[in-house]
Amino acid sequence: MPSNNTTGSSMNTLYDSESFAVVHMAADVPADATSHATQPTLSRQGFEIVDKRNGKEVYLDGYWAELFQQHITQWQIKTPTQDEVEDTLAQYAELAQNPVVIH
Repeated sequence: MPSNNTTGSSMNTLYDSESFAVVHMAADVPADATSHATQPTLSRQGFEIVDKRNGKEVYLDGYWAELFQQHITQWQIKTPTQDEVEDTLAQYAELAQNPVVIH
């Protein structure tokens, strides 16, 4: 049965530990260029990093998302230890200014 959903958005949890959570948010792409989406859409993909220790989050898009994607690609080539992942996330978490808000 065809879906009535006109967007191809997705949110995927990439990492979740006691200290951090990372969610990849893919850009919404209309299935039909002539259709008008009734829901808000993301114009660019990005990554949300939540620092659970400090209750803050940062959304990476553009250059920062590209840089973070390079880390993910390297991690797929050579599996890092949890400490290596957490050290990298801690560096990005230094950018976090927004308190985590539960919806």
